[in-house]
Amino acid sequence: MNPLNKKITAIFIPVKDIEKARDWYCDLLDLEPNNDFPGGHLYVIELDGLNVVLDSKIYRDETILKTPAFHFDTDNINEAYQYMENKEVELLSEIQFGHFFNFKDPDGNHLMVCER
Repeated sequence: MNPLNKKITAIFIPVKDIEKARDWYCDLLDLEPNNDFPGGHLYVIELDGLNVVLDSKIYRDETILKTPAFHFDTDNINEAYQYMENKEVELLSEIQFGHFFNFKDPDGNHLMVCER
């Protein structure tokens, strides 16, 4: 029997400054930040069924996500795009196929928003 569960519960994102990254992601996701930094270099953002783990220990120029490894869901892609514009997030694309767009976090990681 295979001992691996068919479930992914965490995605790691390399970040340069853990506190600045925490503040940026919490602001983006409208979450209240806390000061819990396991090991001094991690910050865990608990989302529905998946944790986004910001990790300053793995940050190097070559570890930055150049292609989105996951996407944030939205029920309205147009509202999400406008929200990101209003937050002055660096957008990497217009809305593609009426369905998704890419953006960058302050550390240069490429991320995605996708309408379900």
